[in-house]
Amino acid sequence: MRLYFLNVWGPLCSRRKGMTHMYMKRHALAAGLLFAGVCAAKEHSDYQKGTLLRMDSTSCGMQEKGSKSLTGELLGTDGQSKKTQEMLCQEYVLETDRVVYRIRPKDDKHPALLPIGETAQFRIHKDKLILKVAEADDKEREYIVVSMAPRQQAPPQVANKN
Repeated sequence: MRLYFLNVWGPLCSRRKGMTHMYMKRHALAAGLLFAGVCAAKEHSDYQKGTLLRMDSTSCGMQEKGSKSLTGELLGTDGQSKKTQEMLCQEYVLETDRVVYRIRPKDDKHPALLPIGETAQFRIHKDKLILKVAEADDKEREYIVVSMAPRQQAPPQVANKN
């Protein structure tokens, strides 16, 4: 009986070791596929390169500061003084090999000053242009595209044979 017991459990033990090894392989394979899926799901959008040609200050609205005096409020008179000031926004010209973009910072209150003449990397995501300049601080900043125009190619120059 003892021999039978060993003969039954002996192969079962080795099968269990084999089954455990097989389950470990399955778990490792599943983890590898899950990791590969997560890496593939990450958005790998390639950056395009362009040159920041210039920055212009453009009008982006008016700011009104109004104040009513206490007597004007009590008596109901319209003796109110208003100060209007034109608001200026930064507008950059970003030139790529095919398109010229005019862009404005999305954050009007704290716009970053970008270095003109430097190469910038950008990508377009949904309705905004995400720009980063390696020479500055390499942060991604959101910009609004004001206009786009195809780049005007310079006419090819012919070499003189003189």
